[in-house]
Amino acid sequence: MMLFPFLFMFFTSLKQSQDTFNFPPRLLPRNQTYISVPGFEEPLKLYLLEDANGIMREFALSRDIVQVGVFRDPTVPRDPNNPNAGEMIDNRPLKDVQPSQNRIIYEGQWEDLYETPVDGQIVPMVLVREAGANVFFNPENPQETVLAIARTSKRVEYISFHPENYLEVLQLAEGSKAVLTNVLSMARSLTNTTLVTLLVVLGQLITSVLGGYAFARLRFPGRDNLFVIYLGTIMIPFVVLIIPLYRLMVIVEWVDRLAALIIPWIFTAYGTFLMRQFFITVPKDIEDAAIIDGANRFQILWRIFIPAAAPALATQATFTFLYAWNSFFWPLVIINTGNFSNHVLTLSLNMLRGRAADTPNLVLAGAAISVLPPIILFILGQRFFIESAMSSGVKG
Repeated sequence: MMLFPFLFMFFTSLKQSQDTFNFPPRLLPRNQTYISVPGFEEPLKLYLLEDANGIMREFALSRDIVQVGVFRDPTVPRDPNNPNAGEMIDNRPLKDVQPSQNRIIYEGQWEDLYETPVDGQIVPMVLVREAGANVFFNPENPQETVLAIARTSKRVEYISFHPENYLEVLQLAEGSKAVLTNVLSMARSLTNTTLVTLLVVLGQLITSVLGGYAFARLRFPGRDNLFVIYLGTIMIPFVVLIIPLYRLMVIVEWVDRLAALIIPWIFTAYGTFLMRQFFITVPKDIEDAAIIDGANRFQILWRIFIPAAAPALATQATFTFLYAWNSFFWPLVIINTGNFSNHVLTLSLNMLRGRAADTPNLVLAGAAISVLPPIILFILGQRFFIESAMSSGVKG
């Protein structure tokens, strides 16, 4: 049940635009089958229809349209359980039906009677409604024709995938079949998102490791009180920080720049807390032995604490990656909508969703591009979520 929405998104991103509007929806992408017929310049669509004997066969769609009518025998009373009883619903061509000179009161109104051939007999009937029907013919015998409405007829289709949708989404800036008129490059947004995410992840790992080690191992006045205050910032909602943070970006002239998406987010109280709680579990004897051997603080941190903290670092990196990759509200606030060169994926997807609403396959292709990297990262790093925070520091 959890995988089905992702599968539906992925398979829909591989469909053609018209295939996404089928009802009921279908999972696998399908294409209309065409056939080349002598006398026609372009291949014709194939449909599965009943022939005169009631057998389902393949017929080609011609460009001819015939006016047809649905007729009803006025002498047959309507059945409430079957309103169509007594009607000719086989799209009888109007040219094959001749109006008579007689009229009849039908459902409270005067209606003309038509001489309608039925099983070799002429039956006077009332014209209920008329419409245009498409002409289908047997490709092997063009004289054999069938009348039906193409929109409601069953098409002959085959399963076909269209990975070129992803290339089209990435090349929207170069002018494609999409209806976008402004410059909108998903490829540039993907590059920006990757750059911002990697720098935020790297920055948070560095500051969290340094801060966590300082609060766990270094002794300085007010350390515990400072840690409590720093940890308390986690309780401040982001909506409270938006206005002062935006004013700060205005002062340092980082509005509408990628630096505003990176620098403010490389410091995290959660990461510092995670690293600090991990480092305090490292036996003190290992650190004392390293100091006796002449190692300084940075050597101890690099050679002892960081290798032992691999599960914690992987866990924080995964959480940070998911947050930075999927960040939407802050980029929406700080990056101008018209500045396409600094857009991230979430902003481009938001614009794509509105401007390409009639091509859901391209919208979901863009969504798949955005969702796929976090899924891959989670699959590769899920084992770190179930490992213990610390393996034994002493091997005996």
